[in-house]
Amino acid sequence: MKNSNDTLGLHKRKRLVWVSLFVFVLFCALIIQFFRIQIIEGERWKAQAKVQHQMVVTEPFKRGLFYSNTSLKLGHPETPQAFVTDVSKFHLYADPSSIPIDCRAEIANKVCQLLNIQGKDAKKLHQQMEYKTRSRKLALWLDKEQCDVLGKWWFAFAKSKKIARNALFFVQDYKRSYPFGKLLGQVLHTVREEKDLRSHQAIPTGGLELVFDKVLQGKQGKRQLLRSPRHALETGKILSYPEDGADVHLTINHYLQAIAEEEIAKAVKSANAKGGWAILMDPKSGEIWALAQYPYFNPEAYRDYFNDPKLLENTKVKAITDPYEPGSTMKPLTIAIALKANQELKRQGKKPLFSPLEKIATSSGSFPGRSKPIRDTTRHAYLNMQMGLYKSSNIYVARLVQRIIETLGAQWYRNALSEIFGFGVKTGIELTSESPGLLPTPGKLYPNGKMEWSTPTPFSIAFGHNISVNSMQMLRCYAILANGGFDVRPTLVRKVIRKKRDGSSEVLLDNTSIERVKTLKRLLESDIVDQVVTAMKFVTKPLGSASKGDIYGYTEVGKTGTSEKIVGGTYSKKDHISTFIGFAPATDARFVLLIAIDDPEFKYTPGIGKNQMGGNCCAPAFREIGLRTLQYLGVEPDDPHGYPIGDPRRDETKADWIKETKALLELLREWNG
Repeated sequence: MKNSNDTLGLHKRKRLVWVSLFVFVLFCALIIQFFRIQIIEGERWKAQAKVQHQMVVTEPFKRGLFYSNTSLKLGHPETPQAFVTDVSKFHLYADPSSIPIDCRAEIANKVCQLLNIQGKDAKKLHQQMEYKTRSRKLALWLDKEQCDVLGKWWFAFAKSKKIARNALFFVQDYKRSYPFGKLLGQVLHTVREEKDLRSHQAIPTGGLELVFDKVLQGKQGKRQLLRSPRHALETGKILSYPEDGADVHLTINHYLQAIAEEEIAKAVKSANAKGGWAILMDPKSGEIWALAQYPYFNPEAYRDYFNDPKLLENTKVKAITDPYEPGSTMKPLTIAIALKANQELKRQGKKPLFSPLEKIATSSGSFPGRSKPIRDTTRHAYLNMQMGLYKSSNIYVARLVQRIIETLGAQWYRNALSEIFGFGVKTGIELTSESPGLLPTPGKLYPNGKMEWSTPTPFSIAFGHNISVNSMQMLRCYAILANGGFDVRPTLVRKVIRKKRDGSSEVLLDNTSIERVKTLKRLLESDIVDQVVTAMKFVTKPLGSASKGDIYGYTEVGKTGTSEKIVGGTYSKKDHISTFIGFAPATDARFVLLIAIDDPEFKYTPGIGKNQMGGNCCAPAFREIGLRTLQYLGVEPDDPHGYPIGDPRRDETKADWIKETKALLELLREWNG
C-alpha cells in the first residue's frame, strides 16, 4: 500500500514538473515573442498601428494677399483694403478601406446628389470609392454650407451602418477670391485651382502672383487625427502650425483703378477700337496708382481665357508687353534734347544750336538720305519752339535734330535718348515680359543685314518713328518733365510684409522711404524742363492738337500721338496706335497719365475730325480720369476760370494760358499769313 502511494506521489511530482516546465517554456516563448514584437520589430508594428488608428492631415496656410494703397487722400486714415483674399473652403475625402463594399455605391450616389455632381464628374467620384487606399479626393472647393448638409446626412448614415465617422472627411483649404471682381485683373492674375502635388503650393498664371510667388507662399502645418468611430474629424493634435505667406501692399489705389477702368472702357467703345489702356503715376515717387486695360481679364474665369486664343490676348499687360512707335508724343522729348544740346555747345564754347524764339523755316520737308519729304498735317512756312509743339510739326523737330547731328554727331544724340529718357532699356516695373523696345544704334545691323541707323534715321526718331517703346517707358519720360527733371523708377509695390503668429511683422521690402527718391539723380536742368512744359501748355488750349484734354478748373500739359501700325511689313494708313500723355497741375504735378487706344476705327466725322487722332480718341479720357483723380485727391482747382465757352465760371481774362495762346496765334498768323 505504501509503495503504491509513493508511486502515485512520484507521478504527481513528475507531472507537476512537466507542467511547470511547459509553463516556463511557454512563458519564455511569450517573452521572446514580446521582445521580438516590441523591441526588434517595434517600429514596424508601431507604424502599422499608426496607419490603422492614426492619420496626419495637412493644415492649410493662407497665401499672401495684395492690398490697395489707401494712403493717397490727405487727412484720411489708411485702412486695409484687399484686392484679393483667401476664403476658407473644404475638400471632401474618403477612406475606402473603412467603408464596406456593399455601401460604397450608395454613399457615392448620395454625395453626388447632395453636391449636384453629374456626368463625368459623378462617374469619376464612383471610381475613387473603389480604390484600396486610405485617402481619395472626391470633391473640391466646397463651402461651409455644403459641408454641413453632407455632414448631417453622413453622421446619421455612418452610425446606422456602423461605419467610422471619419471614413468620409473634410480637409480645409483656402481659395483665391476677388472682392472687386475683374478690377486690376491683368496686373494681379491668379493661381490655378490645382496645386503642386509635391510642394502643395499654388501655381500662378502670371502677373504679380507669379512675380511675388516666393514671398506669397506659406508653409503647411500638420494635424494628427484618430481613426475611430468615437472621434470626429475635428479632433486631433497639432503637430506644427501653418505659416501664412507675406502680404504685398501695392501702389495701386482701388478707387482710382476703378475710375481708370471705367473711363478707358468708355474711350475704347467710343472709338470702336480693338482695345486700350491707361497708366496713372506719381511723377516723383514713380508709384503707379492705376493700370487699367480694356478688354478686361477676369481672374475668377481664368480657364476661359487660357483655353481661347482670342481671349488669351487679354491676359497680357499691354502697357509693357506691346512696343509701338510713339509718334508725336516724342516731340517734347526731342525739344528737351535740343535744349540739352544748347547747354553742351555752351560748355564747349560754341554758339547754341537754336533759340526757342527763332523763326525756323518749315515749308520744306526734304532731309538728307530721305527719298520722300517729311510732311506736316498743316503746312507752315515758319515756326518757333512753342508753335512747333502747338501745331505738332514733324518738320520743326526734324530740323532741330538735323542741327544736333551736324554739330554733336549721331552718337551724342543716341546717348541722350538712352541716358536721359531710357529708350531701349526696360523700366524694371515688377511684371514679367516687359519689352525693352528698340532704339537704333549707329553701326549695328538688323538680323536681315540692314543698318539700324542710317542717314535719315535720326530725323524720323525726332517725331517718333524708327523707334519703338512700351507705354511705361513713355510715361517715365513725361514724369521726368513733370517732376522738374529728376529720374523716376516706376513701381507697383510699396511694401512686402510678413505677419508672424505672435502678432509681430517683418518688412521684407520697403519702397516708401524718402531716401529712395532722394537718391534719384537729376537728368534735365530745371530751365530746360520749364521751357518744354511752357511750350506744352499750348497743346490743350483752343485750336491746339488736344483741346479735348483740357481739365476744366485745373492747369495741365500734354501731347498727343497717332502712329501708324506696321501691317505686313509696311505702314498701314488705317491701323493706328493713338496716345495722349500729360500731367496736372502744370506746376508741381500730382500725377502723370498715359492713355493709349489700340486700333481706333478709321473714319472722319464732320465737325469732330479724324476718329483715330489721339486728340479725339484719347484726350477726352485723359480729361475725365485727370479731373476725377484730382477731385479724389482733394487738390484745389488752380485754374478756377478755365472752363469751356458757355459755362458761367469761364472768364477769358483770368483763365490760365488763354492770353498767351491768343498771342501765339497772332504771331503764327503774322509769320504764315
